[in-house]
Amino acid sequence: MKGRPYSGPAKTERSGGPSISLPIDWSKATQFKIPIPRDEKQRLAALRSYRILDTGPEEVFDDITLLASHTCQTPVALLVMLDSSRQWFKAKVGIDAAETPREMAFCAHTIMQRDLLIVPDASLDKRFANNPLVTSSPKICFYAGAPLVTPDNRAIGTLCVIDRVPRKLTPEQEHDLVALSRLVMSQLELRRRNLLQRRRARKAKLSSKRR
Repeated sequence: MKGRPYSGPAKTERSGGPSISLPIDWSKATQFKIPIPRDEKQRLAALRSYRILDTGPEEVFDDITLLASHTCQTPVALLVMLDSSRQWFKAKVGIDAAETPREMAFCAHTIMQRDLLIVPDASLDKRFANNPLVTSSPKICFYAGAPLVTPDNRAIGTLCVIDRVPRKLTPEQEHDLVALSRLVMSQLELRRRNLLQRRRARKAKLSSKRR
């Protein structure tokens, strides 16, 4: 997948606590190749079935993301949904951006597998060394991401943690990050069921009024 030229900063929104902005000059972004899952069409359909994209903050997802940051002791943690051309942040700690292009997303690589993707030092990794997110603000160095996997085995996003120095996670932190990613999916499933129930209730109410 070839990158597209961008100009101007990434979309940003305010969030609680200290944060960093992404003053990236997208026009300097050269073409990046990212892997595309074989089930991309089905994966995107699964993502959209949750009706989560571009929704407002929700406390449960903010809390899980904050817990990931604290557990892994990283200044940045993100709850990411991988859309067709962007990675959108449902919840975030330590960063202002609302989304970035998918072709620059570490998480685009994470969804290709079903276990953790860990990058101890992005500057030494040929996949990411020239990425503007590495070479300029926020200067990502360390990355660890757990895929968000649906019950039918579609990876719709990630729960990831980021640092600006090389590092590793302990086995306990790795385990906890994966556990938190499963908790995200449990909450997404619960959220979807509640949305379906409300929709059915509205339809039943409208049907009864027409009788």
